[in-house]
Amino acid sequence: MRDLSQRALDAASAAGASYADCRVINRTVQRLTVKNGVVASVELFEDEGIGIRVIAGGAWGFAGVDDLSAESVEETARHAVRIAKASSRVNRTPVHLAPAPALVGEYRTPVGRDPFRVSLDDKVDLLMRTDEAMSHLPQIRVRECSLEFVREQRHFASSEGAALDQTIIESGGGLDATATSDDEVQTRSFPNSFGRHQVCSGWEAIEAFDLPGNAGRIAEEAVALLTAARCPAGRMTVILDATQAALQVHESCGHPTELDRVLGHEAAYAGTSFLTPDLLGTFRYGSEHVTMTADSTRAPGLGTFGWDDEGVAAQRSVLVDQGIFTGYLSSRETAAAIGQVSNGTMRADGWARLPIIRMTNINLEPGTSSLEEMIATTEHGVYLETNRSWSIDDRRLNFQFGTQNGWEIVDGKRTRLVRNPIYSGQTPEFWGSCDAVAGPAEWHMFGVVNCGKGQPPQSMHVGHGAAPCRFRNVRVEPAG
Repeated sequence: MRDLSQRALDAASAAGASYADCRVINRTVQRLTVKNGVVASVELFEDEGIGIRVIAGGAWGFAGVDDLSAESVEETARHAVRIAKASSRVNRTPVHLAPAPALVGEYRTPVGRDPFRVSLDDKVDLLMRTDEAMSHLPQIRVRECSLEFVREQRHFASSEGAALDQTIIESGGGLDATATSDDEVQTRSFPNSFGRHQVCSGWEAIEAFDLPGNAGRIAEEAVALLTAARCPAGRMTVILDATQAALQVHESCGHPTELDRVLGHEAAYAGTSFLTPDLLGTFRYGSEHVTMTADSTRAPGLGTFGWDDEGVAAQRSVLVDQGIFTGYLSSRETAAAIGQVSNGTMRADGWARLPIIRMTNINLEPGTSSLEEMIATTEHGVYLETNRSWSIDDRRLNFQFGTQNGWEIVDGKRTRLVRNPIYSGQTPEFWGSCDAVAGPAEWHMFGVVNCGKGQPPQSMHVGHGAAPCRFRNVRVEPAG
């Protein structure tokens, strides 16, 4: 990897690049799925290549290739320079990078047990036991559970002298139970919706999920939702469970603090932002209970690493400090545009894609309350669990989210199950109404494996730490 990288950097410099970096990546992905008692799929995917990024004539150029012969790598580097020079003809603002030290080092995800050393038999057995635990209820028509494991070996080098090696390990799993009746379909998921929960960890994370031990309860909840009352409508108190709070953070804080969206460099996937630079340091984003951070050092989130894809070290940055908007997710280029240095959030979903600003672990920091205390001090409201749907406008202001599960709260007690709840609001007003966040004992890190951004599209794995939290005077209604 080091030899290939040096060849790429030398070829780029000789062709006229004023700056160059490259990423050699080898990725292995294993996926297993069991559906309705049958092994539906066992997949092993392996991929390797090099991505070369250069500045020439004040503009970016990028090219990637999966042929790692010396001749191919050197020609790819020259091709990246040709692209940059062509881009410079229409690029009116030369690229300027904020300073960053040229680092040398190694990083590996801490794992207790390498998931790739666990046998297929053991993995299939776990999924079959999970499926069996959901099979006792005839109303459950679709039972699905899955595991996914990722090993990514990355080498980064730059013409400034950086040389960084990383091995990132991810382990994930989840289950879905879908119940049907003559007039209703309901799905419950665990530990998270939309496929699985995933973290940077080893097989020990899968054991901690305890999919077989939770499968029966989740199936029973799906069946109970078939006959549950419709969610009440009106303005009321809303308590979000940690999984839904994590998605709320993702959509209404993570994306709008991406500085490329703010500066107009990126507008795909519902993407500009209301958090413009004139608001930095003064705008009240939320209540004093709301502190949010970007923390790529916090294990075991999917945004945990040693260095980003520009070679900037992992770090913790405060985005919202006790309700005040204080920071962005930035790159060396965008940080320079506002007189700052990068906080290390440039990432690509593989060697064939140009790095762009992506979330790392965007966290709602724990408070001092508890779910029990929040429910006990709520006169009327709903407790909402596990995302079912989301919608947010292109400035990340107005949103509407639905959850799989809801519980009506009356006079401090969780009373009845309600189905198809939806809540909506406007981002600063919503977070401004937050009057409680649960403490560290109920704070958990969740993984999102389907975060889309960019053209051509990139799908990134990101992390979110959150705990149950409460909001006053929120609009709630049933779906449909």
